[in-house]
Amino acid sequence: MPKKPTIAELQQQIAELTEALQRERADVINVRRQHGDQMANLQSHIKVQVIEELLPVVDNFERALKHVPAELADNSYVQGVQGVVKQFESTLEQMGVQRIKTVGEVFDPTVHEAVTMDQGDGLGEGAIEVVTEELQAGYKLNDTVIRHAMVKVAMKKGSQT
Repeated sequence: MPKKPTIAELQQQIAELTEALQRERADVINVRRQHGDQMANLQSHIKVQVIEELLPVVDNFERALKHVPAELADNSYVQGVQGVVKQFESTLEQMGVQRIKTVGEVFDPTVHEAVTMDQGDGLGEGAIEVVTEELQAGYKLNDTVIRHAMVKVAMKKGSQT
């Protein structure tokens, strides 16, 4: 006949099982948190990919609108295309996408890509690089740059603040 466990042995066994259960629960909580983080990263990555695919469409609309002859500026068709561009921009904003500021800003290689450089009036000490023209808009989602702004840069007198 097998020996009956004592109360102390049963309490020890209960304590071990309780500890094991707590570890398992902690593991499940960690797995759920990691899964949530992975899903958020995946959603963000997919959002960035979709936005990257749509940006050339916005660019082409904007390019087309820059070349509208003056006599057609009030044409309802042109105004409709302008409305589409505004709706596109509004939708991107609602998704958390911001257009990168360019003209007049101090050149920042983390968000700007200098395509051309002029000497400007800032020769010598204290001169800073300032964006003078936007050649292609840049966009970011939160702190992630989706596409750098392609810009023209010139040296300007002054000090960086």
